[in-house]
Parts: sequence; structure tokens; C-alpha cells
Amino acid sequence: MTTETGTAALVGVDVGGSGIKAALVDLANGQATGRLRVETPQPATPDAIASTVASLVRQFASSGPIGCTLPAVVTNGVVHTATHIDPKWIGADAATVLSRATERPCTVLNDADAAGIAEARFGAARARRGRVVMVTIGTGVGTAVLNDGVLVPNAELGHIFVNRHFADEWVSDATRTALNLSWKRWSLRFDRYLAQLHEIIWPELIVIGGGIVKHADRFLERLNPPCELRVAELGNLAGIVGAALAAGAPVSSEHVTDRS
Repeated sequence: MTTETGTAALVGVDVGGSGIKAALVDLANGQATGRLRVETPQPATPDAIASTVASLVRQFASSGPIGCTLPAVVTNGVVHTATHIDPKWIGADAATVLSRATERPCTVLNDADAAGIAEARFGAARARRGRVVMVTIGTGVGTAVLNDGVLVPNAELGHIFVNRHFADEWVSDATRTALNLSWKRWSLRFDRYLAQLHEIIWPELIVIGGGIVKHADRFLERLNPPCELRVAELGNLAGIVGAALAAGAPVSSEHVTDRS
């Protein structure tokens, strides 16, 4: 499908631990339209997620390739971890599974990586040089690392330990909600995590994304990492936009900020 300006528009799908979101994305400006969301099926097996993704994709007037994220390490379309989806995904060729279900070519990548390339192209890290870390906070903690706009895939820095706590659980929004943590108390955890992340990567910029960004006014002023800090400009749509960008051009071989 093409937009009114003649640019390509592809469907991006963002699979999370609690919800699956999809939208039609204009690759020229990153605008996502017609966003749909459904609950992630439980258990989140390959067949269950593939069926759900296919039903979402059919609702868009687009016949081109699609991009889809998973909360997992993904290399060449194959899944290697499954922190917030069913373990049956490990070893699965997700690109093939989803392509068969949707009956169209499908590019699959890590969800935080998708958000990172979207923010580097259209958002808070647009045309930014040096090291940038995208941190997505939702059911878990995802990260994307970019250097001079080029993605370093599958940087699972949500899996580090902070104060002897596994960051993916200790800092997630799901944990904040389950433990009924105050924003002040949760922010202290998040600030410590960002400080330790900085000690490992030394980024010039950290971009915060994921579902937590809708509450940015409750915690942002409490954070003080030793580098510049921004909120994702694409908000919780970044994963969808990045998925569509990946479907339009492979992310592993191109400079993110130069992609057209």
C-alpha cells in the first residue's frame, strides 16, 4: 500500500508480554494509523501468537510485507530466548511461522531493537551521533544500543543485576504495579538501574520508552543519570514503527539515520 504522497506504508506488529499492537506505518514520516490492540494469548505459544497476529494484519488494507517484534533475542528470524513468551518459541523460525500465518513476507526482530531504530529515525535520537541506549519499560525491561545511528542487535541489558536484583523484574512496570510501589520508590530503583547501565555502556543519551512513558510526568524529574535523558517521542508506538521500518529495509546492514 502507498500513502497519498506516494510513499510506502507497511504494517508493523509489536508483540509484548501483555498485549499485541499493530498499525499501518508511513515509512516516509513514521506516522502510525489505525492502531489495534489485543491481549497477548496465554500461553503465548508460536501458534497462538501467529494466529493472533494474522487476525490483526488482515484488518489493514495492505498486502505488502510486515514487520513483527518479539520480546526475545532474534537472529535471522530465529528466536533464542523467551523471557515473556512461551518457551516453545526458543529455536523456532519466527519469520517462517509468522509468514505462513499471515501469508506474506515477515521480518522479525527484538521489540526494544525496533523501538530503538524508530526513535533513531523519527524520534528522540533522530540523527544522533555517538552511543545511544533505548530503555523500554513495560512487562519487562528491554534495551537497544545504537552507535552513530547503527543498531547493535539484541543487547539484553535488562538482564543485568542491580543491587543483586534481576533488573528485568526489579524495574519493570509490571513489578511496580504488582507491588503497588509508589512512584518515588520505583523511581529510586529505575535511577539506580540507569546509573549502572551508564557505567557499562557510557552512552551520550538514554531514551526511555515503553508503556511507562504515559506516566513520565510522575517520575522523569526524579531521574538523574550521568548523561542526557529523553522520553521517546513516538511513545508506545515506537515498536510498531520500528517493525515496519525493518520490513521495509533490513536493520542489520543499513545506517538507521540514513534509511529512506
